[in-house]
Amino acid sequence: MHPRLEAVVKAYDVRGRSPEQLDASLARALGAAFADEAGVAEGGQAVVGRDMRTSSPEIAAAISEGIRSRGAGVIDIGLASTDLLYCASGVLDLPGVMVTASHNPPGDNGLKLCRAGARPIGIDTGLRTIAEAASGFLDQPVEPIGPVDTLDFLPTYVETLLRIAPVKGRPLKVAIDAGNGMAGHTVPPVFEALREAGNEIDVVPLYLELDGTFPNHEANPLDHSTLVDLQAAVIENGADLGLAFDGDADRCFVIDELGDVVEPSAITGLIATRALADEPGATILYNVITSKAVPEIVGERGGNAVRTPVGHSLIKAEMARTGAVFGGEHSGHFYFRDFYLADSGMLAALHVMGALAEQDGSLSALMAEFSRYVASGEINSRVDDLPAVIDRVAEAFVDQEQDRLDGLTVDSGSEPGAWWFNVRPSNTEPLLRLNVEGADLETTERIRDEVLAIIRG
Repeated sequence: MHPRLEAVVKAYDVRGRSPEQLDASLARALGAAFADEAGVAEGGQAVVGRDMRTSSPEIAAAISEGIRSRGAGVIDIGLASTDLLYCASGVLDLPGVMVTASHNPPGDNGLKLCRAGARPIGIDTGLRTIAEAASGFLDQPVEPIGPVDTLDFLPTYVETLLRIAPVKGRPLKVAIDAGNGMAGHTVPPVFEALREAGNEIDVVPLYLELDGTFPNHEANPLDHSTLVDLQAAVIENGADLGLAFDGDADRCFVIDELGDVVEPSAITGLIATRALADEPGATILYNVITSKAVPEIVGERGGNAVRTPVGHSLIKAEMARTGAVFGGEHSGHFYFRDFYLADSGMLAALHVMGALAEQDGSLSALMAEFSRYVASGEINSRVDDLPAVIDRVAEAFVDQEQDRLDGLTVDSGSEPGAWWFNVRPSNTEPLLRLNVEGADLETTERIRDEVLAIIRG
């Protein structure tokens, strides 16, 4: 693989500084290699969408040229959220490329690739092959011989979402922070359609204007410091809930009426409950850093809970294998069988709004049954020898139940004062990520400090 490609090809996608690392020439080569790998060269078609970053029009145009240089046609859907691109790939049954760096800094850009039907392409499912083939296309002259057509897919996206997760019930006031990202493009038509369907929805908008420089705050709700404006808006306006989207709008975080962050694991429990009401006995996926409350809730409601590693391509593959109806990650990614196994922040938001509108209580009261334990949040430590440190942690807790599904998970069991933790390496940096959950704050902090002392000792 060419060093330029090694610098930007990650486990699940392509990301790097643009144009310093990811420029038009690299995008063009990747587009050509993608067309071959996706099987659309010589007469097929692929969908291309892009976010609002300043470099995205140039990168998207280059991707299109690369795809068309292999004799394939391009359907250009223009500005899009990542889940809009996945929707187009699913509905049209075509492979797709989304030009986005999600929540990364303004100077970055990237590519998310999928096969027809929104099936993900990760490092072990085609991305490595694409990168190696792109090495051969670098600096070659390109003649985009395939056709390009433009398509406004937004109406179909809105229709698809509301068919899967309709909202019915009492009026709601919703504060929405798009962070100047792509939710600013998708939120207005979705909420207009809700009103046209007879819902009384009052929106308090924050930063819905598209701006790839992110002038107000990073579009990264996983960093709770970016949520303070939304939390204040919920309180000041007496909103029933707040919704915060990341840059490409495939993730959504929820704020309750008190201004508190609703943990994504609790959202997973809520949506799982709704899914199981529709399909008793269905399979629900959750990853290794999701709250223990999720498998408990799924089991109590007669469902089949299946634990997975972290990462969207792994979860989508497991959804296909198990026939799961829904999967949730503690990072705010939520996956839906009826949405081509893809993740959608907007669909998750609609499920929360639907559940809230169906009853008279507050969101905090609704979510109480899904929030059973105290989590530490993810804590990163920079270490030189990741495997050695993980082994050292395992040895220190040798008397507890352990597994290596993704990193190391140690579980004390179900007795009073129970706890568990997971340590796993980053896919891109020399970082060890720690997540701890306990029966109460004291337990969580005690285990957190014990494990960190080993990791950093």
